[in-house]
Amino acid sequence: MNTPDQTSDVALWVFGYGSLVWNPGFPFVRRELATLPGYHRSFCMRSIHHRGTVDAPGLVLALDPRPDAACSGVAFGVAPAAVEQTLFDLRERELVSSAYLEMRLDVRLDHGPEVSALTYVVDPDHGQYCGGLPLDEQAAIIARAHGGRGPNADYLIHTASHLSQLGLEDPELDWLVARVLELTDVNRTADH
Repeated sequence: MNTPDQTSDVALWVFGYGSLVWNPGFPFVRRELATLPGYHRSFCMRSIHHRGTVDAPGLVLALDPRPDAACSGVAFGVAPAAVEQTLFDLRERELVSSAYLEMRLDVRLDHGPEVSALTYVVDPDHGQYCGGLPLDEQAAIIARAHGGRGPNADYLIHTASHLSQLGLEDPELDWLVARVLELTDVNRTADH
């Protein structure tokens, strides 16, 4: 990670905690490990576009409010010239079904100050919200779901792998990866 000695080249910070960590989809001039207090990363949103369908929803990560929690992730610093296009691209990607709320929240950079970052938080009143699902149920959904951006299992595996590479361990995601791999192996064996 870069250690910023100043942030004058950054006009917008974006906090990533799921697929944005490994596939931001926008240009950035800074990339810092960061922590968002008061939220936890959770498979609490049904995906009917990217990782599932209306008939067979998958699950994607979202930030779920929890006062005693803190979510580790990555803060991306966007240069002034790229802000408008970045906002357009992020809104097209993240607000496709209005299940996320676009918010500016304070995140703590690991090697720098606290900054206000654009963050996508689940709307607990939206029909796609499904907080509190048992891990076994999450694994079963993720193992079978497939959407416009591919298998739900790939989303889980890529996210857990990239968080681990950054030193951001998430035991729940690690457990889900192991269980989903078991389930998909069982399904492949049963198909032959």
